[in-house]
Amino acid sequence: MFGAFRQRQRPPTRRAVLAATATTGLAAALGACSVPNSPRHRGDTPAAAPGQPVSAGRRAVVMQIVAHPDDDLYFMNPDTQHALDGGARIVSVYLTGGEANGDNRVVSDPSDRVYDKAAYSSARHQGLRQAYASLLGLPLFTPWEKSVLELGGRHRAERNTLSHNGRHVELVFVNTAMHTLRSGRMGLPSLWEDRALSLPVVIAEGSPLTAAAPYTYDELVDAVAGLLDAYAPTLVQTLDPDPDIQHSTEKARQHDSEQPGYADHADHTAAASFAWAGMVRYVDRAASAGKGVPGFAVTSYRAYYNRHWPKNLPPAVLAEKAAHLKPYGGAPDWRCGNPGGCGDYNVGGKRPLTNWKGWVRSTHYRFPGPRPVVGNEPDGRLAAYGVLGLRAVRWRETAPGSGRFGAADDLGGGPLAPVLGGAALRDGRQLLFGVRFAAIAGRAGANTREVVLLEQASPGGPFRAWRGLGNPEAGDDRGRRIGSPVAVTAPDGRVHLFVRNADNSVSTRVRETGGSWGPWVSLGGEIVQDGLGAAVDAHGRVHLFAPGYDFVHHWTQDSAEEPLAYVKGGPRLPLAVDAPAAVGLPDGGVQLLYRTLTDPRKTKGKGLAPADPRLVSVRVDAPGRAPEAAFDGYGPVGALLSPKDGLVVLGKDQKGRVQALVGGERRTRTQGVVPVDAPTLHLTARGPVAVGLGVDGAPWVWALGPAGEPSVRAAG
Repeated sequence: MFGAFRQRQRPPTRRAVLAATATTGLAAALGACSVPNSPRHRGDTPAAAPGQPVSAGRRAVVMQIVAHPDDDLYFMNPDTQHALDGGARIVSVYLTGGEANGDNRVVSDPSDRVYDKAAYSSARHQGLRQAYASLLGLPLFTPWEKSVLELGGRHRAERNTLSHNGRHVELVFVNTAMHTLRSGRMGLPSLWEDRALSLPVVIAEGSPLTAAAPYTYDELVDAVAGLLDAYAPTLVQTLDPDPDIQHSTEKARQHDSEQPGYADHADHTAAASFAWAGMVRYVDRAASAGKGVPGFAVTSYRAYYNRHWPKNLPPAVLAEKAAHLKPYGGAPDWRCGNPGGCGDYNVGGKRPLTNWKGWVRSTHYRFPGPRPVVGNEPDGRLAAYGVLGLRAVRWRETAPGSGRFGAADDLGGGPLAPVLGGAALRDGRQLLFGVRFAAIAGRAGANTREVVLLEQASPGGPFRAWRGLGNPEAGDDRGRRIGSPVAVTAPDGRVHLFVRNADNSVSTRVRETGGSWGPWVSLGGEIVQDGLGAAVDAHGRVHLFAPGYDFVHHWTQDSAEEPLAYVKGGPRLPLAVDAPAAVGLPDGGVQLLYRTLTDPRKTKGKGLAPADPRLVSVRVDAPGRAPEAAFDGYGPVGALLSPKDGLVVLGKDQKGRVQALVGGERRTRTQGVVPVDAPTLHLTARGPVAVGLGVDGAPWVWALGPAGEPSVRAAG
């Protein structure tokens, strides 16, 4: 199915130059918030030290913090739907009113424009109620409970609540104005930058909210931190705080609604920045008050980025995602009972699918990569490493093969991006790599990212102090664009660390066998997406792969002693729409597995035809066009070689469930908590296992077992 592993002659050398849901008492909890300012360097505070207790054992609560009504539907689905279907409570927080200029019309409507911001904001709220009613399986015009949420001081928000068959959704409309009164500047971006600005609130037509105070920068950060404290989410979903550098003409930028120089709407970036600043303040307050670390995971989603890259959702998944945008768009002739209108008419009907920008056709993570990092303890237990409460944590199996983890150990290091990279040294010690939000401050303050390292002092033992590895980019702005760290240990003992850089290529730094680190070096090559795959072949050579616009890019060594360089010339590896999984083979080759497009004509970012990605398996030393494998689904895959079963593959099916191929036999995980992002495939002495982080903030294990034997499903 995945191609033969027989010995092949290697071609000549190719070298290029180098929670609780809010119920009774919510208003009091929010009103009592007194959130300390976030210091520039988290390591300067006692609360940042490791060893804090980490909260756990709660029902899954997913809080989405976005800029506009519909950001969650366009950019976070199908994850939101899968979490809701799995029993998680959904709390969506909309920081702006979405009122724009107040013109709510069908695109083809030739009638005179009507500029009514209160009505347009109200119509978008109603569209969300219709969309989430459909997600709950209810009629579109099902009545919601509407109330006013006290956020402390004079700040208030509108809250809409709907429950059905044990599933629960809350919509919280903070409703700051999208444009300021001062020279028509955009609201949230200006509030993020301006110390003196006070941003008013839009009162939507028909809202139970009749008055609300304007927000300063600190007041909005406080409001976000207060909402986090009151709802105690187990997963926070945000937009992209650090979008890619993307240069375009002024005409194209205005047409695409992208901010100058970057691949996203300015509101999205500001909303994500406020979300991260709020999370930092929430964690700092809890730890400083002796409450321990709030046990929540984070996922950040790309947004307008989706327009620029090949689409990664298959037709069935796309159809369901778009189906929930149709009720959000509504139509002028609907009779929904809302005085401001029945949806965002600009995106009604088939508009999400016919819009050439194609935002709905992909779901991409800002910090991609499987989670958690998984290692083997000296006594045979599994150790899993992830990020909770913006800090690194470790879970260890209660006993070898038990499939259950004990309480999380706080390793500190925050505030960290959601995904860690990992590598094990030859003596069994674990290395963990993260991207640290060294500073995230508005009002013209520092906004700095750095790569950090946590090194284990002895196998299975404690860790040394966190160490900064700097940033391959100079300056805060370029430094914010780096991607998730990926690392591998070569047979010679050197550790190769890789990150995507601001030029959308790859930078590397190498740890020598004695523990010293070389400088950051750019590997050159062409433009690639984040989502790197690395492997070591049987000759000790390191290989790195990254998905580009039209094909998978490859860096490797001529010999284990030489630096990596970009491979130019020769047959191209087929296009990948997600991160590739690389496996070193015993004969010296490397097997790549990833999802590609069945029709090469659909490789461009603007394509409107369904993408229909399919899994392929291709030998790097003889790429060509690889046969498709029977493993329908979407998203990145993981792969490894098992001594008993050969190539084992892990991924998601079209319903978002985890599935695996073991010895050619497909298995599906039908029980347990919904995973966050992609789980990790790991080989133990007892066979391959899948280890994931659930939306409840806890890890789980799925033991795959040899082919032909039933799978054991165990939840941590």
